[in-house]
Amino acid sequence: MVGAGGAGLYTAIRAARAGAQVTLVSATELAQSSSYWAQGGLAAAFAEADSPARHLEDTLIAGRDLVRESAARVLTAEAPAAVNDLAALGVEFDMDTTGHFALGLEGGHSARRIVHAGGAATGRTVIQKLSAVAAQEQLIEILEGRRVLSLLTADGRCTGVMLDDGRLLHAPATVLATGGAAALWSRTTNPAGATGGGLLLAYGAGATLADIEMMQFHPTAVVATGLNDGLLVTEAIRGEGACLLNHAGQRFVDELAPRDEVARAIFGELARSGSSAVGLDMREVDPALFPNVITTLRDAGIDPAHTLIPVAPAAHYMMGGIETDLHARSTVPGLFAVGECSCTGLHGANRLASNSLSECFVFGARAAQAALDEPALRAGLEDGTVAAGPDQGAGPAGEVGGLDGAAPPPLTESSRQALWRHAGLERDGAGLRELQGDPHPLVALIATAALAREESRGAHWRSDFPLRDQALDHQHVTLVTDRKSIFQHWA
Repeated sequence: MVGAGGAGLYTAIRAARAGAQVTLVSATELAQSSSYWAQGGLAAAFAEADSPARHLEDTLIAGRDLVRESAARVLTAEAPAAVNDLAALGVEFDMDTTGHFALGLEGGHSARRIVHAGGAATGRTVIQKLSAVAAQEQLIEILEGRRVLSLLTADGRCTGVMLDDGRLLHAPATVLATGGAAALWSRTTNPAGATGGGLLLAYGAGATLADIEMMQFHPTAVVATGLNDGLLVTEAIRGEGACLLNHAGQRFVDELAPRDEVARAIFGELARSGSSAVGLDMREVDPALFPNVITTLRDAGIDPAHTLIPVAPAAHYMMGGIETDLHARSTVPGLFAVGECSCTGLHGANRLASNSLSECFVFGARAAQAALDEPALRAGLEDGTVAAGPDQGAGPAGEVGGLDGAAPPPLTESSRQALWRHAGLERDGAGLRELQGDPHPLVALIATAALAREESRGAHWRSDFPLRDQALDHQHVTLVTDRKSIFQHWA
């Protein structure tokens, strides 16, 4: 198990509960993952007037005819059970006065169905509890402060990982839960480590990537100097009545429209006015509902009770990733992916708010079960000799690197600025072709995927192809190890 965010911890716990021995590799100490900072909640149909079918409809609408419906059906049907299982593990979700889950409303949802824990501190609350459960589980060995340098392959299968200290860990099933890639962009809500390392590990081992042109830009990230720039202001605040105001003090968008619409409306306002931010007005919102957000903003020198919050879009969530089936299997046998590093097709071209945390747990449970069914490794792997990845010849275990058998070059600020400039909220062919020459391999791959999609759809907006091409409905851009892009239709 590689990664100790919500998806990684829960998958490890589910596998251990089923009797599997699990080694959990985490680059940081437990409870320091990207999931820890998640302000949103878990989307699940609990309300009397709600249903999985209604949740499914909202997901399909938000995804702009790119959602894999079978994945969305799994998510919406199994999300309530996942929330209940987390509660059974000890996660204390927010409750209303009648003893039921207190349900919030977010953009794109037609009903209140967002389950929170600790208000806007859901990620922190869930990760702290799952970290504690994992630490106490005798069948889970936790390796903190360790990184995976490469995936091991033999006979066309993934057979384990090589760590940065040279150790080889062999296993019938390897699950990547390494998070997303939003920190590749220069303006982001994500911590610095969210740069898609897991995607490169999988790609270097021969796995297919899909939909990586689809980066969701969160509409309301604080505009400030230094470390406060990019602070996320949760969408739930708009669900409780906060308004977006332009430089003239006027509302200009339905604040609860899907994120791609709101982000693009803000982008347009900024272009017209020349301003660096619009104002988020939460002066009429009960501050008791979001105490940690209020504290964070005040620590940043913004008093939301009296002043507007300067906000603008920022890279937030990678909707594409390592292509998987509905049981988290990648295209390489023995290799699984869950959470933001994966791509089941659930999110399409625009993620419905708070579906991502639910995805971690619904597909984490499925990954754990499917991993238990993997065949035992053949004898002889422990001697340290395996086949290398596709087109790399044979070699000692661990030679499969991020790409072409080597670790990717460090991410530079120049690459981050180039990605924001050429593959931000608005793209065009000339900029994307320039970006294909970027020295960072994942930046170049994102450009290749975005260049292939000659249309505008959801989070992917091409100024040279401003209309949606119906011929590309439900067609996913996939990338294999020869860097060629192929459109695929998924059942």
